[in-house]
Amino acid sequence: MFNKSNFKEWFDRYKYAELSATTAALTSSQFSRIFDGLTTAYLITFTEYVAFYGVILFIAYKKIVENNKQLNKPTAFKELVLLIRNLILEFGYPAILDFFIIRPFCMYWMPILSGNYFAGILLGKITADSFFYFLAIVNYELIKKRQ
Repeated sequence: MFNKSNFKEWFDRYKYAELSATTAALTSSQFSRIFDGLTTAYLITFTEYVAFYGVILFIAYKKIVENNKQLNKPTAFKELVLLIRNLILEFGYPAILDFFIIRPFCMYWMPILSGNYFAGILLGKITADSFFYFLAIVNYELIKKRQ
């Protein structure tokens, strides 16, 4: 399951969404000047999600449309429903755990534990991402095997 070609596939699948999410996290972390730590932790989590899933959805939709264009056929509603279903299967419970528990916990505690706010935000993001991607990749591989 874990080999070099799989890693490249996963990297290519998530890289733009992750870049967008990281940018959103670092930008929204600046709200710590206005809000308390816990509010900022959830704000960071929310902006990361909007950025990440916006890019994931856009890229997946664009891929379907391009494939259909090559086959000279329109994109069917059923394909869009299948896309949404697969994204929910891939990211559903990992996203729920991540959004409500893991990421806010990491975004709140890592700056405190590290003693450096910026480094703590990055460490919190990396820690939360490790949990999230492990679960999402397992789901992604299961979806691929079923298709």
